[in-house]
Amino acid sequence: MPTLSSLRASFDSALLKLHARTGPMTSELVRHPAAHGLGVPQLPSRLTPTTTTRSVCGFCSTGCSLTVHRDASGQAINLSPDPVYPVNLGMACPKGWEALTPLAASDRLKTPLLRNTATGQLEPVSWDVALAAFVKNFKAIQAAHGPHSLSFLSTGQIVMEEMALLGALAKFGMGMLHIDSNTRQCMATSHVAYKQSFGFDAPPFTYADFEESDALIFIGANPCIAHPIMWQRVMMNKNSPEIIVVDPRRTETAIAGTLHVPLLPKSDLTLLYGLAHLLIERGAVKQEFIDAHTRNFAEFAAFVKKFTPAHVAAATGLPVATLERIVEIIATKQRVSFWWTMGVNQGHESTRTAQAIINLALMTGNIGRPGTGANSITGQCNAMGSRLFGNASSLLGGYDFANAEHRAHVAGVLGINPAVIPSGKSWAYDQIIDGIDTGAIKGLWVIATNTAHSWINQKRFPELRSKLDFLVVQDMYGTTETAQMADLVLPAAGWGEKDGVFINSERRLGVARKVSRAPGLALADFAIFKLVAEAWGCGELFRRWESPEATFRLLRELSRGQPCEFTGIEGYDHIQNECGIQWPYLATGAETPNPKSQTPKSPSTQRRLFADGKFYTADQRAIFLFDEPRPMPELPDAAYPFLLNTGRGSSAQWHTGSRTNKSDVLRKLAPTSLYVEISPADAARLGISANAAVTVSSRRGEAAAFAVITATLQSGQLFMPMHFDAVNRLTFPAFDPHSRQPSYKACAVRIALA
Repeated sequence: MPTLSSLRASFDSALLKLHARTGPMTSELVRHPAAHGLGVPQLPSRLTPTTTTRSVCGFCSTGCSLTVHRDASGQAINLSPDPVYPVNLGMACPKGWEALTPLAASDRLKTPLLRNTATGQLEPVSWDVALAAFVKNFKAIQAAHGPHSLSFLSTGQIVMEEMALLGALAKFGMGMLHIDSNTRQCMATSHVAYKQSFGFDAPPFTYADFEESDALIFIGANPCIAHPIMWQRVMMNKNSPEIIVVDPRRTETAIAGTLHVPLLPKSDLTLLYGLAHLLIERGAVKQEFIDAHTRNFAEFAAFVKKFTPAHVAAATGLPVATLERIVEIIATKQRVSFWWTMGVNQGHESTRTAQAIINLALMTGNIGRPGTGANSITGQCNAMGSRLFGNASSLLGGYDFANAEHRAHVAGVLGINPAVIPSGKSWAYDQIIDGIDTGAIKGLWVIATNTAHSWINQKRFPELRSKLDFLVVQDMYGTTETAQMADLVLPAAGWGEKDGVFINSERRLGVARKVSRAPGLALADFAIFKLVAEAWGCGELFRRWESPEATFRLLRELSRGQPCEFTGIEGYDHIQNECGIQWPYLATGAETPNPKSQTPKSPSTQRRLFADGKFYTADQRAIFLFDEPRPMPELPDAAYPFLLNTGRGSSAQWHTGSRTNKSDVLRKLAPTSLYVEISPADAARLGISANAAVTVSSRRGEAAAFAVITATLQSGQLFMPMHFDAVNRLTFPAFDPHSRQPSYKACAVRIALA
């Protein structure tokens, strides 16, 4: 059983110890992993790499570029971080160093699998048989239950062109209405918050802001673990910045910061309103900026008057002195940047919390300048591509399904009949799950995600599986929890086995390249979607979508006139030659047809939005939005006295582990058994010793774990890493009313010796 000391000897701790609080020191670990036992693969002596290919990593949203070394046959045999790419500057985290390893896993799907109704077993079949089963069963469901009785749940892990083709195929070709992706689990809140406040889903920052701020405020974010290359950029900041970390746990980022703000869980909205109140009282607002570039500030200022220091201190558990210290830093520093991720996004009132952060940036004028911004750090490698081109909640390119002019425009660009574009609103992920329960959804297609593991209140999905007439799973592996439940499993190529574009957290388009052959009969998701279109009988709609790069050209035209316009990009080679290109990026000499859209015509290394103070709303003003804070939907009580927090446990783990668990190296750098962190006081009171076997229970289920006793946790709170399947047996299904994003970060539990 791993011990606390062995856990802290993992990559995460090593990275933390190597950080220097002064000077732009870069961790030795991310540059020279072999010296730390990361085991960089050695080339066989008989193979000499003859070519290299640059490809953007397919794990997280950082968007690092990797140089893939290929043998004479073109097959990838090794990789190293790209030294000139402006995102990672020659660095890679453990996942990046091991990015090729999951491709060679022994459980790769190599052929379609169809469940034999007589034996109940999944059996290999040809693509012809698989496609026939797909079409026969899904069309039978539509015939019996209506066109909207089919749905899909997809991912933020496939390339933008695949996302767009999937969404178009489902809605324009197959008649689906209700579709969603697992970016709903990580980025829906930021999408809605930006769209409501700025008029468009537009993260304003560039990674250079990590290095140019003189104060960085991280709220519900632990980049030291979740985004280690971004954290390296913070460590390269030469301004000796203040680093404020707002988090109930004393995370690795909090340990390295200058001020940890250990508020009570889910009291962050009250805290942020209280900070606004104090800044207004102090006169530390940029009234000229507010008057010229925002709307609704007077109403917001009146609203936050009641969030006095005494009230906020009582609600958050923080001393008034801490509130005053934060305000002092914001008021006196010239370049303040605000950063958030899942600790904000995954909450029952997450959209208003994100907008409370945006409000602070707006009222202090900390936006549009170097080192500033209200900056959402994305989770998955292509969540931004999904947000813009997934064709789920927004029509391709950020258009509105409900707007007839938008439907006509998109149809004109694609050369299709506007009548095939639905005008109705799609259900969100949780509503699709509810639709299975009610019988409205009878056929489900799951692509590159693992719903049976990752969805909140996990036991519900397996219980609902029996209500589906046909479940199709499309994945690299047939061993995921969801694939094991399927009627049909389609073998997909993974990152490194296909071409396409990812859009990272700073809006940078980067190209992922095919550097390895997919095994057996596995195909790129793009090719599978094309085959489905032909088998379904709607292939004619997608003749122009003949390849990923041809599809990119269609999406480029769809971006014209939108805030996310990238009509100036010539193609994949252009993106690679410029080391990625941030949107917006217009054609040289072109005039934008949208007066609200900025018009950069240079792919300069780093660009941020709103330097001119013009936003994407009708009057070009950002909007102050706010609501009364609400209590957590499930509070601790006598039966379940602890509050459970979940999050990323290690930089060597990714989501449900379907890829990272394939690497011997990554498994050595992360715990292999589920653990629960508990404070020393609580452990002593309950008689729990280090490494003791315990059971953590909620009203929905229980999980076996071993105890890690740590002072980084407050009394009355527990923490468990999200990567283990048992954790989501416990989580409470609460959802933000605006984004429909689930609240994974707070539920009532108890803990006892096993």
